Amino acid sequence: MRKNAFTLIELMLVVIIIGVLSAMVMPRLVGRSEQARMAAAGADINGNIAIALDMFQLDTGEYPEKLEDLRQNPGRDAWKGPYLKKDPKDPWGRQYKYELVSSGAEGEYKLCSDGADEADSGDDLCNE
Repeated sequence: MRKNAFTLIELMLVVIIIGVLSAMVMPRLVGRSEQARMAAAGADINGNIAIALDMFQLDTGEYPEKLEDLRQNPGRDAWKGPYLKKDPKDPWGRQYKYELVSSGAEGEYKLCSDGADEADSGDDLCNE
Protein backbone atom coordinates (compact mmCIF):
# COMPACT_ATOMS: atom_id res chain seq x y z
CA MET A 1 0.00 0.00 0.00
CA ARG A 2 1.52 3.32 -1.14
CA LYS A 3 0.53 6.64 0.47
CA ASN A 4 0.69 9.94 -1.37
CA ALA A 5 3.01 12.14 0.66
CA PHE A 6 6.11 14.31 0.31
CA THR A 7 9.46 12.81 1.13
CA LEU A 8 11.91 14.52 3.43
CA ILE A 9 14.16 15.35 0.48
CA GLU A 10 11.30 17.05 -1.40
CA LEU A 11 10.43 19.15 1.65
CA MET A 12 14.08 20.13 2.11
CA LEU A 13 14.31 21.17 -1.55
CA VAL A 14 11.24 23.41 -1.17
CA VAL A 15 12.70 25.05 1.96
CA ILE A 16 16.03 25.63 0.19
CA ILE A 17 14.31 27.15 -2.85
CA ILE A 18 12.25 29.48 -0.64
CA GLY A 19 15.41 30.49 1.24
CA VAL A 20 17.30 31.27 -1.98
CA LEU A 21 14.40 33.29 -3.40
CA SER A 22 13.97 35.31 -0.21
CA ALA A 23 17.73 35.98 -0.07
CA MET A 24 17.51 37.43 -3.59
CA VAL A 25 14.34 39.49 -3.06
CA MET A 26 14.71 40.87 0.48
CA PRO A 27 17.71 43.16 -0.15
CA ARG A 28 15.76 44.87 -2.92
CA LEU A 29 12.79 45.57 -0.64
CA VAL A 30 14.77 46.87 2.32
CA GLY A 31 14.93 50.66 2.27
CA ARG A 32 11.84 51.06 0.08
CA SER A 33 9.69 52.20 2.99
CA GLU A 34 11.83 55.31 3.45
CA GLN A 35 11.61 56.05 -0.27
CA ALA A 36 7.83 55.69 -0.07
CA ARG A 37 7.68 58.16 2.84
CA MET A 38 9.78 60.66 0.92
CA ALA A 39 7.51 60.29 -2.12
CA ALA A 40 4.40 60.78 0.04
CA ALA A 41 5.86 63.94 1.62
CA GLY A 42 6.73 65.28 -1.84
CA ALA A 43 3.19 64.57 -3.03
CA ASP A 44 1.77 66.47 -0.04
CA ILE A 45 4.12 69.43 -0.43
CA ASN A 46 3.74 69.83 -4.19
CA GLY A 47 0.24 68.40 -4.49
CA ASN A 48 -2.40 68.19 -1.77
CA ILE A 49 -1.29 71.02 0.51
CA ALA A 50 -0.15 73.22 -2.40
CA ILE A 51 -3.60 72.91 -3.98
CA ALA A 52 -5.29 73.81 -0.69
CA LEU A 53 -2.99 76.82 -0.29
CA ASP A 54 -3.72 77.96 -3.85
CA MET A 55 -7.49 77.57 -3.31
CA PHE A 56 -7.23 79.67 -0.15
CA GLN A 57 -5.27 82.30 -2.10
CA LEU A 58 -7.84 82.34 -4.91
CA ASP A 59 -10.72 82.82 -2.46
CA THR A 60 -9.15 85.36 -0.10
CA GLY A 61 -6.57 87.10 -2.28
CA GLU A 62 -3.51 86.02 -0.29
CA TYR A 63 -1.90 82.96 1.25
CA PRO A 64 -2.68 82.10 4.88
CA GLU A 65 -0.51 83.19 7.80
CA LYS A 66 -0.36 79.60 9.07
CA LEU A 67 -1.46 76.14 7.89
CA GLU A 68 -4.23 75.98 10.50
CA ASP A 69 -6.02 78.71 8.53
CA LEU A 70 -6.76 76.09 5.87
CA ARG A 71 -9.02 74.28 8.34
CA GLN A 72 -10.42 77.13 10.42
CA ASN A 73 -11.61 80.50 9.23
CA PRO A 74 -9.05 83.12 10.27
CA GLY A 75 -11.80 85.76 10.21
CA ARG A 76 -12.03 86.45 6.50
CA ASP A 77 -15.36 86.97 4.75
CA ALA A 78 -14.16 85.39 1.49
CA TRP A 79 -13.03 82.16 3.23
CA LYS A 80 -14.83 79.17 1.66
CA GLY A 81 -13.07 76.36 3.52
CA PRO A 82 -12.16 74.15 5.10
CA TYR A 83 -9.57 73.51 2.45
CA LEU A 84 -8.13 70.45 4.24
CA LYS A 85 -10.04 67.82 6.22
CA LYS A 86 -7.33 67.30 8.85
CA ASP A 87 -4.13 68.89 10.06
CA PRO A 88 -1.41 68.11 7.54
CA LYS A 89 1.36 65.94 8.98
CA ASP A 90 4.33 64.51 7.17
CA PRO A 91 4.75 60.72 6.86
CA TRP A 92 6.88 60.74 10.02
CA GLY A 93 3.97 62.17 12.04
CA ARG A 94 5.24 65.76 12.40
CA GLN A 95 3.72 69.03 11.26
CA TYR A 96 4.93 70.44 7.98
CA LYS A 97 6.91 73.66 8.35
CA TYR A 98 5.07 76.54 6.69
CA GLU A 99 6.35 80.07 6.29
CA LEU A 100 4.66 82.91 4.47
CA VAL A 101 7.53 84.53 2.57
CA SER A 102 5.59 87.45 1.08
CA SER A 103 1.94 88.40 1.36
CA GLY A 104 -0.51 89.94 -1.07
CA ALA A 105 -1.98 88.74 -4.35
CA GLU A 106 1.41 87.59 -5.65
CA GLY A 107 2.50 86.11 -2.31
CA GLU A 108 4.93 83.27 -1.84
CA TYR A 109 5.29 80.58 0.78
CA LYS A 110 7.78 77.94 1.85
CA LEU A 111 6.49 74.50 2.82
CA CYS A 112 8.93 71.87 4.10
CA SER A 113 9.35 68.56 5.88
CA ASP A 114 12.56 67.80 7.77
CA GLY A 115 12.38 64.14 6.78
CA ALA A 116 13.12 61.21 9.03
CA ASP A 117 15.90 62.81 11.08
CA GLU A 118 14.02 66.01 12.13
CA ALA A 119 17.04 68.11 11.18
CA ASP A 120 18.25 70.20 8.28
CA SER A 121 20.00 67.59 6.17
CA GLY A 122 19.92 65.90 2.79
CA ASP A 123 16.52 64.29 3.28
CA ASP A 124 14.62 67.58 3.67
CA LEU A 125 11.82 68.21 1.20
CA CYS A 126 10.59 71.71 0.29
CA ASN A 127 8.43 73.30 -2.38
CA GLU A 128 11.32 75.47 -3.59
